[in-house]
Amino acid sequence: MTPGCEMPNGLESKTERAIEILDAADALIGEVGYDAVSARDIAARAGVNKALVFYYWGSKAELFDKILERYYQAHRQALAGAFEAEGSTRERIHRVVDAYLDFMEQHRVYPRLIQQQLTGGGTHREAVLRHLAPFFDWTLLQLAEVTPRTGPLAARQFYLTISGIVTGYFTYAPALDSRWDGDPMSAEALDERRAHVHWMVDTLLSALDAESEKQEKSRD
Repeated sequence: MTPGCEMPNGLESKTERAIEILDAADALIGEVGYDAVSARDIAARAGVNKALVFYYWGSKAELFDKILERYYQAHRQALAGAFEAEGSTRERIHRVVDAYLDFMEQHRVYPRLIQQQLTGGGTHREAVLRHLAPFFDWTLLQLAEVTPRTGPLAARQFYLTISGIVTGYFTYAPALDSRWDGDPMSAEALDERRAHVHWMVDTLLSALDAESEKQEKSRD
């Protein structure tokens, strides 16, 4: 199973063989992309007959949809603990950022895979949107108590900025390998990126604090 991925609703009843097929498809699609993977490839990776791929999952499209569901559920679970932990707003947000970065480091191919579906005419754009929408709504709910409803510091802007900062690195940094001073995916480079993201978050939180103080003074 992909690290950190729990079984989404409905998968608990699946047999061990069905989950092995799901894991094989997950690994292959992550390596070469959805379009380059066939049911035969998935069956070979899982060590089963190709007919079992269709028996358990119906089609490659349905299998990919379940992979996306598992990914987004694991993503939400990774952030939930950080949101719910005690501490100041600043401490909680920084824990969320660390959880986000940890998750993306474990699932490096997904930012590129999802971007391909959303912007490259992918056949599973609607499936991505179906899973992304509730994740987005849940994140806005968590941020509602610390961000305004609208404006440049609104929760939706905060979410998109942090999401872009985190996932964009795993999308574009590998393409800059020849221009990078070393490997952009090395532990050292990822630590450097983590420090930069935390600096950006502190900048955003300072802006939120300044806006809050401004509003309080205006009410005096």
